[in-house]
Formats: sequence, C-alpha cells, structure tokens
Amino acid sequence: MEKVMALIKPKPNPQEQLRDWQRKLRQESRNIDRQIRDIQREEKNVKKSIKDAAKRNDMTSAKSLARELVSARRVVNRLYENRAQLNSVSMHLGESVATVKAVGHIQKSTEVMKLVNGLLKAPEVAATMQELSKEMMKSGVVEEMVSDTLDSALDNEDIEEEIEDEVEKVLLEIAGETIAQLPATAVPKKEKLKQPVVEEPEEKEMLAEGDEDAEMEALRARLANVRS
Repeated sequence: MEKVMALIKPKPNPQEQLRDWQRKLRQESRNIDRQIRDIQREEKNVKKSIKDAAKRNDMTSAKSLARELVSARRVVNRLYENRAQLNSVSMHLGESVATVKAVGHIQKSTEVMKLVNGLLKAPEVAATMQELSKEMMKSGVVEEMVSDTLDSALDNEDIEEEIEDEVEKVLLEIAGETIAQLPATAVPKKEKLKQPVVEEPEEKEMLAEGDEDAEMEALRARLANVRS
C-alpha cells in the first residue's frame, strides 16, 4: 500500500503551481533579453560591413546585408512583443494567487488563454508555452487551445514591398553619405540624374528651399540600382 501511495503524485498546491508558472515565465523573459542583446551586438558588425561594402561600391552585398539587418530588427521587435505578453501572463497569474486564497482553487482566465494562445505561435517561446498550456489546461486555467493560423500568402507581396522600403531606409541611414560620394559612373546610365537646368533669378529661392529634397532624390537615384 505504501508503495502504491508513493507512486501517486500529490496534487500540487494551487498557489505553488501559479508561482511555479511565474518562475518559468520569468526565465523565458530572461532568455528573450539574452537573444535581444545577442542580435543587437551583431547589428554593429553588420552596420560596419554595410559601410565597407558601400565604400567598395559593392551595392549587391550592401543590399544583402541591409536586408539581414531589417530582418534582425523585425525579430527584435517580435521578441519585445513576446516578452511583453509573457509579463502580462505572469501578472494575471499573480492576480490569480489572491483569488485562490479566497475560493481555494484556480479559476479559468479568458485573458490568460488569449495571451498563451498567441505565444504558442511565437517560435522563440513555443516549446515552453506548449508545456505550460498543458499544465494550465489540467488545472482549469485555460481551455484547449485552438489553432487559428491564417494563410498569409495574400499579404506576402505587401510585406515584401514594405521590407524593400526598410532596406532602402537602412542603406540611407548607414551608408547614405558614402553612397553620395560615389562617382557618377557608379549609377547605371538609365538611373543617372538629369543635368541641372539654369534657373531664372526669381526661381533661386524656391531651389534653395528644395535643396534637402534634391539631395535625398540624388541619394535615392544612386540607390536605385540596389533595388534591381
């Protein structure tokens, strides 16, 4: 009988279980912080490589590196969102501790279920959230998770265009000055800027006001070959 009882695991204390989940969520948040630091550290190296490629007039490499940087920044943004969601889950679980003291058991939380369901789709934390969601289902905090993954194929074109815009901004941000100093021959003939037209005196004031826009257009023209 004693051996049988030893094999039966005692039901965990609701408050202890909630705190155990919070510990796991804090650990996952620390892991995310570490990933963010690693990516941001590598970002410095990529920026230097972009500048070096621009100096060599190797715009193919510059564009490829800029695209890597855009992807890395998008990952960082997603990690920040994941961390915020993990903290929200932990906060709601902390509120549940007080409820357990009053009612003696863990109650279902629609908000926790929504947050956990969202985190299950985040590749960086999916494994941990799978484990936690199973424990939470057993304890009645959440119901069975429903996968509502949508086919985003229709959005791919818009996302690609958005990424291309970001790549151009990154190139302007990091290597704009270097690219501006490249010889005119660096720009394909069809992309060369038109020769300036001599303006009448009364138009000079308007030209002065548009200098900044003209410089930006010149940079964009030199970057046009990057988009090819």
